[in-house]
Amino acid sequence: MATIKITKMQGCGNDFVILDYTEYEKTKLPMEELAKTICDRHFGIGADGMIIPKLDTKETDIGWYFYNSDGTIAQMCGNGIRCFAKYVYDKKLVNKKTFSVETLAGPIKPELLEDGSVKVDMGIPILEDENIPFKGERKIKVIDREFEIFPVSMGNPHCVILTEENPMDLALKYGPVIEKHPYFPEKTNTEFVKVLSRNEIEMRVYERGCGITLACGTGACASQVACILNNLTESKVKVNLLGGAVTIEWQASSADTSEHIFMTGPANYSFVADYTL
Repeated sequence: MATIKITKMQGCGNDFVILDYTEYEKTKLPMEELAKTICDRHFGIGADGMIIPKLDTKETDIGWYFYNSDGTIAQMCGNGIRCFAKYVYDKKLVNKKTFSVETLAGPIKPELLEDGSVKVDMGIPILEDENIPFKGERKIKVIDREFEIFPVSMGNPHCVILTEENPMDLALKYGPVIEKHPYFPEKTNTEFVKVLSRNEIEMRVYERGCGITLACGTGACASQVACILNNLTESKVKVNLLGGAVTIEWQASSADTSEHIFMTGPANYSFVADYTL
C-alpha cells in the first residue's frame, strides 16, 4: 500500500486528478494502471483524466503526462491544460504566468489571467485528413442515421456534427459508435453542435476514452473551427458546455486557416487529499 498526495481540479466540470511525479513513483504502478484506478468513480477518486507534471523537458518550460480515465494516453486536453497551468504555477514548478508546455500535440502556451481564468494558445487546427488522422467520406452512417461530419484535429482527433436537434440526445446515442468508427483509425472525440447565434453555440461531447463529459476544451475549439468554415459564427464565440462555458477565438476563414486558436476558461480546485491505494 502507498499513500500519495493528490489534487482534484476541474474546468467547466471536466475533472482531473493531478499528482507530482515523486508521488507517482511511490505507487510502483504503470501510469495507465494508476489512471484507471484513480479515475474510477466508484472505487477510486473519480475523474475524467489523470495528469502528472514532467519536469525534464528541453525545449519547453514544463511538460505533462496525460491519461484518460480508461488508461489511454491523450495528446491534448483543453480543460486539463488550464487546470495544469494553475497547478504548476501555484506549486512553483514554473515561475511565470505565461509559459510553454510539452504535450504530444506539440508545445502549448497557457497564460494565467488576473481574473483567475486561463487563456491558452491552442495552436493551429489541423485539417489535413492524414494528420487528423481521418480516412473516409464527409458523410458517416451510424445506426439509423447519416450525418455530415467535419473532421478536425487539435492535436487529438475530433468529429464535429452541426445540428438543430438536441445535442445531448445525439451524443448519448451516436457518440459511442462514432468514437470507434473505422473512419478514425485512432478513434475520435465527437461533438454535436447547435448554433444559437453568430456569437454563441451549444456543444455536447462524447470523448474518446472517457464517454460523455461535462466539457471538452479541444472539442470547443474544433466546434468553432467547423462553424467558422461554414460561415455560421464570428471569430469569437461563447461555447456553452454541459458544465459551464469557455470563450474560443479564431481569426481565420475558409480561405486562410493558418491562424492560432485561443481558448479562455476557468480552472478551479476541488480538493487536496492523501489517497491510499
